[in-house]
Amino acid sequence: MQMETDLTGKLLIAMPGIGDPRFDRTVILVCAHSPDFAMGLVVNRPMDGIDLQTVIDQMDIPQETVLDGVTVLEGGPVAAERGFVLHTDDVICDGATMEVDDELCMTATREILAAIASATPPRKFVMALGYAGWGAGQLERELAQNAWLVGAPDADLIFGEAHEHKWRHALTRMGVDLSRLQSDAGNA
Repeated sequence: MQMETDLTGKLLIAMPGIGDPRFDRTVILVCAHSPDFAMGLVVNRPMDGIDLQTVIDQMDIPQETVLDGVTVLEGGPVAAERGFVLHTDDVICDGATMEVDDELCMTATREILAAIASATPPRKFVMALGYAGWGAGQLERELAQNAWLVGAPDADLIFGEAHEHKWRHALTRMGVDLSRLQSDAGNA
């Protein structure tokens, strides 16, 4: 079985028994992948006690819209104090926005937060604090060890609010029968 070489724009769905509680039942959008590194954002772990309004207030960003109750996600264990915004391609911050796929971008600057707080925000967006990162060959080894399934993204999995259902939804979209999914998988 040959693995895809570029997983940018794909979802990683944690297998039961992944062996790392930080990633138990996570769904991660891979934002960048190369032979040297990979990085992605967990899209199904809302943070407790912080919403986007809190972030905007702390950064003293002028607002034209109220963002109370807009979820901030726990994007991963790396650089947990740094913010990343996944958003549609209708807002681009010159020199700072990275294209993830044809319609999806990631930006990690104050400028994207100002756009979100303005009267003309991106059509869809979600903010995460921190990210998941892998060194050279690490993600490929984890895939070979059956720690992750790779799937296609959809807007509900990335931007939807039903965070507690995203892992199950991602698996069932792939046709995985959860009653037959085992935590220990072998290699043939």
